[in-house]
Amino acid sequence: MRILVQRSLESSVSVNNKIIGKIENGLVLFVGFTLGDSEKEIDYLINKVLNLRIFDDENGVMNKSILDVNGEILSVSQFTLYADTKKGNRPSYVKALDSIKAKKLYKIFNERLSNYVKVETGEFGADMLVNIGNDGPITIALEKECTDDKK
Repeated sequence: MRILVQRSLESSVSVNNKIIGKIENGLVLFVGFTLGDSEKEIDYLINKVLNLRIFDDENGVMNKSILDVNGEILSVSQFTLYADTKKGNRPSYVKALDSIKAKKLYKIFNERLSNYVKVETGEFGADMLVNIGNDGPITIALEKECTDDKK
């Protein structure tokens, strides 16, 4: 499982020219799943996202988490996080989890995350327009490799 985290002042996601998710101060998460991913990877990365200290404290030092600043999250499914470009110029997505399993894990991820912070989402599998007010800019990649031998 991979998550690309971007600190945001204001962000939104639209489908067919209609805003379906919008946040103020918080994080934009691009979330991707690969073969073998499970709820174990979800729990680990939720903990990382919630406790990632990338918000400024009163001294301007990145020392606060999204929980500390009462921030919001915009979560967007992103299978292209598993693009493989080692051969040729056309990305291969064979490492991305199939859409049925990925959609289930994405739903679980967002439900669990919403127990701690406000979560807005994009639409799984839709053609989305994401507007990000990347603050900093700060962008961090998080990953939890599957430990399942059945990969």
